[in-house]
Amino acid sequence: MRLAGVRWRASVSTARLDGAGYRVVRPRRPIRDAVLEEHRFGAEFAVGEAAAVDFAAAWWLAARSPHSLVHLPLRTPTPEGRPLDLVLLHHRLGFRVANWKRLRARLSPPAATTVTLPPRPFPVFERADHDRFFHQDFRDHLRYAFAADTLFLIGSRRAFELAGEQVRSLAEDGPAQLDAGVHWCAEIGLGPWKPHHRRNPAALLHVHLREGRSVTQDWTTP
Repeated sequence: MRLAGVRWRASVSTARLDGAGYRVVRPRRPIRDAVLEEHRFGAEFAVGEAAAVDFAAAWWLAARSPHSLVHLPLRTPTPEGRPLDLVLLHHRLGFRVANWKRLRARLSPPAATTVTLPPRPFPVFERADHDRFFHQDFRDHLRYAFAADTLFLIGSRRAFELAGEQVRSLAEDGPAQLDAGVHWCAEIGLGPWKPHHRRNPAALLHVHLREGRSVTQDWTTP
């Protein structure tokens, strides 16, 4: 499906912590066709078709909303691995992830809101823009951290948008590829590449599309 014009039904809660105010945005309804797990080789995120749209809307909002934490509650018991929630946030917020559990406990009752994606949610970059990822002076890396059973992805607007094409493809191109029996995924780099060193495997978020069509969605199309 196309992301252009998708209306994502969300809720907003606020809280103050250590003298600072925070805004937390979540989907209004639970996401039931996604599992995020921490394994010994890093974080693995399996999403159904509806969850891929939720993920794309949350990714777009995180890039454009430097004053919000975008929280996808995902934790469900799994046979293996460690189930996690996901939080996306702009680095300018300066939020200490160790405070996440305290912040969650103080959140106000949620207020309903709707996020509408524009005709082209994510910009298209040239190959040279992506190649800069490997340059020593490149600063727009997404960073990751774990706290309170949650994976945090933190970065600038450009850092989120550089991965936006992969996120878009999951939602828009993935379903047809899945029908054709093709493994369709996004491999999102987290942190700088260090030459001549084995990369920390947790510094790559693997998001793959899986079957999941019969789930109540939390968005509408125009």
